Amino acid sequence: MNKYINLTEENMEEEHICCAIGDPKHQEGVEKKKEWMKKKLKDGHVFRRLDARGKIFIEYEPLDTAWVPISGKNYEYIYCLWVAGSFKEKGIGRELLEYAIDDAKKQKRNGICTIVSKKKKPFIGDKKFFEHFGFEVVDAIYDYELMALSFKKGETPKFNEMARSMKIKDKDFTIYYSNECPYVEYEVKELSDYAKTNKIKINFVKIDSLKKAKDAPCVFNNWANFYKGEFISNTILNANALEKLLK
Repeated sequence: MNKYINLTEENMEEEHICCAIGDPKHQEGVEKKKEWMKKKLKDGHVFRRLDARGKIFIEYEPLDTAWVPISGKNYEYIYCLWVAGSFKEKGIGRELLEYAIDDAKKQKRNGICTIVSKKKKPFIGDKKFFEHFGFEVVDAIYDYELMALSFKKGETPKFNEMARSMKIKDKDFTIYYSNECPYVEYEVKELSDYAKTNKIKINFVKIDSLKKAKDAPCVFNNWANFYKGEFISNTILNANALEKLLK
């Protein structure tokens, strides 16, 4: 039987959080992520991982307090479900998702939801996997889809109106990000140094409050790229990726 750990304020310092595991350059990001999580625990935030050294976890919380531009009455929201490497195809993803579904039912939620995409994108859920458990598409913006598993008949979640624009007024390269992901802290610094060296302008907009997250001008989970006012992607960029993109 697989053993799992739920992170709490008491055990968080001694437990790893899967992402960026063992990579020294991302440790500041890991600490920022843990700080973010500690504040979110009071909202009912859950980070559950396999008791192993690997990237195997699910992360979710009530939609009302989730840092995404989505609204829905009495739903849970899944930020991320990740099973990597040799742990794939062993039923672990199913066990993690079933735990979240059962937890939502125990809390008498109306359902549980998450973001997927028509075409595979980084840091976005696998649509076919969620379909297998009965999740259905309830809203969409471009290739991004909001899937929900509803326990009761009624209103389903939807993207907030501001997210539908997928545009901003600023024409410079602009990145929206939050510390929900431990990878972002290092990449923001790397891109800042790259911009300074190459004398280009990059605007960074940090999502650091629930209001900012709910009012995001695009589909947002932890990172969003804009150029010339248009949404480009949700891919977390390093300097090399940015250089290729600009060319």
